[in-house]
Amino acid sequence: MTDEWVDAAVRRRAGAQLAAFSRALYERGWMPGTAGNLSVRLPGSGTALITASGRDKGDMTEADMVAVSADTGEELAQERLRASAETTIHSAVYRTTHADAVIHVHSPYATAVACRAGDRTRVTPLRIERFELLKGLGLADPARTEVPVFPNWPDVPRIASDVAGHLAATPDAPPGLLITDHGITTWGRDLAQARNRLECLESICQLLLLTGSIR
Repeated sequence: MTDEWVDAAVRRRAGAQLAAFSRALYERGWMPGTAGNLSVRLPGSGTALITASGRDKGDMTEADMVAVSADTGEELAQERLRASAETTIHSAVYRTTHADAVIHVHSPYATAVACRAGDRTRVTPLRIERFELLKGLGLADPARTEVPVFPNWPDVPRIASDVAGHLAATPDAPPGLLITDHGITTWGRDLAQARNRLECLESICQLLLLTGSIR
């Protein structure tokens, strides 16, 4: 068994898992059309696989993934597909946390909260407290947290720079963030944990809207 064969096998498995999670999130209405992106860091390497740009998230297969540098987001080879336009945000998370998987979606409640709580020129904190669902985020203090809401700059690397700076300066930050007028990003040790944290934050955002905490 050669190293090349192992690398190819690892990539196929990771690609198939990304495609399966993408389809499941699409079916929930959280990745409509070509919206959203997912990535995983390949074990024991500095490489990540990310969903390709412009692909229907409900029809993805393991072939619809692009290999990039986990730290920079740079594509590692000339491929027929292009990496997601938001790859640099994924790499900002990989570079500043222990995450091995990142999910970005346009789930409705989190996106609505991002529209209401965000600012177009500065990072704003979304304070959350008391909800039992906070326990699903793996926080040091599960009673409260502040989820950052980042400006939705037209230049995506600028958003990534804001994210990297915030996470580097806030080691106890929750494993999730919002982007004004855009959506939500979560991360974890694998796609399952990132998805579970996404579900918790989406449900919290729904409760914030139902209780009138976000106006």
